[in-house]
Amino acid sequence: MLGVAIAASYVLFGVAGQGDTAALLGGFIPARIGGPPLTDGLPVWLTPLSACLLHGGIIHLVFNLLMLGYCGKETEVALGPIPIVALFLVGAYAAAAMQYLADPHTTVPMIGASGAISAIVGAYAILYGRPRESKLSPKVARWVHIAWLAAAWTGLQLLVGYASRLNGTGIAAGAHIGGFLAGLLMARPLLRWRYRSA
Repeated sequence: MLGVAIAASYVLFGVAGQGDTAALLGGFIPARIGGPPLTDGLPVWLTPLSACLLHGGIIHLVFNLLMLGYCGKETEVALGPIPIVALFLVGAYAAAAMQYLADPHTTVPMIGASGAISAIVGAYAILYGRPRESKLSPKVARWVHIAWLAAAWTGLQLLVGYASRLNGTGIAAGAHIGGFLAGLLMARPLLRWRYRSA
């Protein structure tokens, strides 16, 4: 369902030839926070969600849909359909918050569902990743595992972000990190909630 909405919005804006305009009106722009109210565009508090429906090209879209399809399917099996949507929504806002912290004065629109999908990837990593053998207590070992995943993903995203700046493209590394951290933290509580509700 999420994938269909993302793909449909890309096609809609692409056919209308309004991709660039949509990015300015519906993308998340950190510099708008705390600024004067806009005369055009969506309210800034809605843009973390609207940005998820906008993509910078077919490769951007396809990569996001592949990640959503692969990790989302398995994560939905474990958590159920409502928690997947919750992960996506919280991930979108966590991604925007981290991108704001990374560069609060930028006027470049952040678009794409990567940050929200990173929350699903983070939950997938917790649900299906196996902690290494350890002499630590299970609870401590789980937190070490979460910290290791967070550090590895953060390092990878910082490298990708640096490389993207060198070749003139922009990747919102902060958004990917924020979404992933949200997924890491939400996976276990959502799993417990699902089985308590069953």
